[in-house]
Amino acid sequence: QELSLNILDIAENSVSAGATRLEIELRYAFGAENRLTVTIRDNGHGMSEETAQRVADPFYTTRTTRKVGLGTAFFKLAAELTGGSFSVESKLGEGTVVTAILDPTHLDAVPLGDLAATCAALVQTSPEMELCLTVSREDTGAAFTADTAQFREILGEIPLDSPEVLRFLSDFIRENLAELLAGSPLEGTA
Repeated sequence: QELSLNILDIAENSVSAGATRLEIELRYAFGAENRLTVTIRDNGHGMSEETAQRVADPFYTTRTTRKVGLGTAFFKLAAELTGGSFSVESKLGEGTVVTAILDPTHLDAVPLGDLAATCAALVQTSPEMELCLTVSREDTGAAFTADTAQFREILGEIPLDSPEVLRFLSDFIRENLAELLAGSPLEGTA
């Protein structure tokens, strides 16, 4: 289990909900308390209040291809195992915001995994969707953003799902994440 796979599952739900823009934000804080806040925001169809309340129930899913939906439940469990929290806010026609707050250094913490591969997979399978990844670190002020809207502007006619662009995107995220985590308790894990 990896957080990046939980992020991918939530993002795939966003794509299924008709999202044209997906924002993934990771905010690290290291100090007296270590914290990682993961926020996934989309502009999809949204959910009713009842559905949003039940979305983390593993025996509830809106998909017709299977009877259980474990992705969101695992994400919630990953946050709660470290003493963190999990929330889903959604309104029909306005999109959804999923937030998980956890201690990434906790003994029971699930590793982040390959966030670069997750983002590349999202771009490859949904190249028309705008994806914006922002990663920041509160204690140092370090941050980076990978936004497909900016990539499109620079690349012009070159498709985002071409192997060269996907490789660049992956390398960009991996290098910047490693630099951002340098000197933290998670150094060397990116």
